[in-house]
Amino acid sequence: MKETTIPAKVEQQAPDTREESRTVAPPVDIFETEGGLMVVADLPGVGRDGVEIGVDKNVLTLKGAPAAPAREGTLLNEFRLVPYFRQFQLSEEVDQENIRAEMKYGVLTIHLPRVKARQPRKITVSVAE
Repeated sequence: MKETTIPAKVEQQAPDTREESRTVAPPVDIFETEGGLMVVADLPGVGRDGVEIGVDKNVLTLKGAPAAPAREGTLLNEFRLVPYFRQFQLSEEVDQENIRAEMKYGVLTIHLPRVKARQPRKITVSVAE
């Protein structure tokens, strides 16, 4: 069987297809409240500045970057903190403009309010001249 080699110039043009980073899906609890839904996510090691929450095309994205404290005198460090990543598909019933979040002791709480029901209204008819 003949061994095939790839020319060096082709190897240099090939894009990187493997990313070294990995993420962990944080555990969440989802509750229904009077005003909508509440998502509670456990993000140990993540501070308020390490959390990123966004909504795009009805998808709620949650990212968290834990910060490891620097330890003096460390000779070998095999423990690595892994970032958190999770996404949720939102229904049309969620008022995306009024989503709010709070962080306390590594627990993130996201409030997803419902869209207020449209009130029935009377439409007046004008006379066209």
